[in-house]
Amino acid sequence: MLISQILKEKDIEGVLTVAPGTAVSEAASILSSRGIGALIVSNDGLVPLGIITERDIVRELGKRGGGCLNDPVDDLMTRDIISCIPGDRALRVLQMMTEGRFRHMPVMADGELVGMVSIGDVVKGRLNELSAQNESLKAMIMGY
Repeated sequence: MLISQILKEKDIEGVLTVAPGTAVSEAASILSSRGIGALIVSNDGLVPLGIITERDIVRELGKRGGGCLNDPVDDLMTRDIISCIPGDRALRVLQMMTEGRFRHMPVMADGELVGMVSIGDVVKGRLNELSAQNESLKAMIMGY
């Protein structure tokens, strides 16, 4: 299964972004209200400058307490983003996420942000693919 297929199956269209300088508290509010785990930090919604995740926020809260909520997302975000392209295979992306120990990956095409997948999205896509293969093999064996 390709990442482009996973993006088509997602309920959310596009990628939610926040501008640099946005308060961590506002980012946390967006994450909570939308039920998502990550936001891309971008000036224009197309070129990512970083990614801020719920994990980033919780780690900083654990270190410094609530004072970090007033900080800009720029201070907590991951700047070195690992991304994939729509033509990447789900298994490859799953391996990258597992090895890198992260759960959200921006999808880029021609230097622009076109989507984001979570490890849950990729696992779901992979399971669907394996299920379809299983059903196909069963049908072949049974002579359907």
